[in-house]
Amino acid sequence: MEENKDNERTEIFSERVRAGKRTYFFDVKATRSNDYYLTITESKRRYKDDGFFYEKHKIFLYKEDFNKFMKAFTETVDHVKEELMPEVDFDAFDEDNEEQDENHKSERVGVTSGNSDLNWD
Repeated sequence: MEENKDNERTEIFSERVRAGKRTYFFDVKATRSNDYYLTITESKRRYKDDGFFYEKHKIFLYKEDFNKFMKAFTETVDHVKEELMPEVDFDAFDEDNEEQDENHKSERVGVTSGNSDLNWD
């Protein structure tokens, strides 16, 4: 009997975003039937008496919800930027982190198998 066969999923693509004390992972995975889905994981390093551990929260996003998710996410971020915090230069955050991002490019994982033309529109 193969170990963990039912729980095994093929990872197709992964992108990591470091954000202060948090790290976000955007992972495209495939089921055994070659159906694609996205997991979004927030990971936070936490300390306890005998060292540290990573607290993780995960969202599974299925292909039939991609467009609805992106629309709601974009509208929400735009509302914060334009209505609640118009005085904040959000592009400055990106510029401040460009050097850090360049240092971590080598850690990204590219498409290894399957369909790389996932369309979110």
